[in-house]
Formats: sequence, C-alpha cells, structure tokens
Amino acid sequence: MPDLVYETRHGIHGPVAGVDEAGRGPLAGPVVAAAVILDPACVPAGIDDSKALTAAKRTALHDAILGCARVGIGICTVEEIDRLNIFWATMLAMTRAVAALDLRPAFVLVDGNRCPDWEHASEAVVGGDARCLSIAAASIVAKHHRDAMMIELDALHPGYGWASNKGYAAKVHQQALRTLGPTPHHRRSFAPVAQAELDFGPAVGV
Repeated sequence: MPDLVYETRHGIHGPVAGVDEAGRGPLAGPVVAAAVILDPACVPAGIDDSKALTAAKRTALHDAILGCARVGIGICTVEEIDRLNIFWATMLAMTRAVAALDLRPAFVLVDGNRCPDWEHASEAVVGGDARCLSIAAASIVAKHHRDAMMIELDALHPGYGWASNKGYAAKVHQQALRTLGPTPHHRRSFAPVAQAELDFGPAVGV
C-alpha cells in the first residue's frame, strides 16, 4: 500500500502535492490530471492506486478526498493532444492541475519518470501511484473525473461503449470505429482513428 514516506521526506518547508493522470492510452476523450495535497490529520482510509480499486471504491474515495484535501484538476482536450502529442499534452494537464490548487505546494511528487518543465521543486516517482499516498489520491481523482466525462460522452455518441471502456481500444470500440467512423472526440493522431477517418471521412457533430 502507498504511504507518506515521500511526503515526509519533502514536506519540511511546506505542503507537498501528488500528481497523476488518467487517459494517456485511449483512442478518444481528453487526458485528465489531478494534483492533491493531503491533510495528514485527515487521510481517508483505503487510498491506493486507482487501478487496484473497484469503481464503487474509487467513487467513495474520490468524494472523501475532495472532502478533506486540496485538489486541482487539469485537462488537455483532444485537439491539444493531436496538436502537441499525448506526452506533451499530459505534461500540460499536470501543469494545469498544480496551477488549479488553491495553495501553492512547496514540493510536487509526479507519477512516472519525468516531471513537467515547470518552476516547482519536484520529483518523478516511477510507480508512484502504488508507492506514494498523495500520488495514489491524485490517481483516484483523475480517473474518477475522466470516467465521468466519458460516461457523459457515451450518451452523446452511443455505440462505442465509452461508458464501460472509457475510450480505450476495447473490441467494441474498435468495431464501432470501423462501422460508425470517428467522432469529434476521437484522437486523430492515434493510428486506428486516423485509419477510420481515411475510411469514413471527417467526423461530424459534437
């Protein structure tokens, strides 16, 4: 289980934020990042890597985290992903998430092997969502937020299975791309979508 070792190490001079993202791999939808500054006196029990939790547990923890921690959300749109590429869009979403906090962190812990190019003192933690409590909390918030967005988009564009696959390349999603074509929420810089657009022409609608 993740713990507060990293936060304790870097928190001498002020608050420490954990940052993680959701949505690097899907064929559709935005990439969403969250920044979380936990209150050591009010840490919800059960925080873990979002991938290790059920949807119901993530929802409960998301609500608990929002109730007692400082949280910032950063989003990069499909258009930004296609223009910047998914790596730089993810870095920008993380930067926006930290900027959205109502308290400037003294240090930032980032899941992965690279931090954004920013002015914050920071450390990249490989596998941080399973090792660092504030990063794990950020992973829960980011995934919950993005999943909710994809469920809303599923209602606008039925047939792709986004309510269940959240835009990842599940079989039902890939089949729908071949039979229905791409939507405006698909990432045209991703090969399966680019091929579908060649087959069907530009997407229409919103």
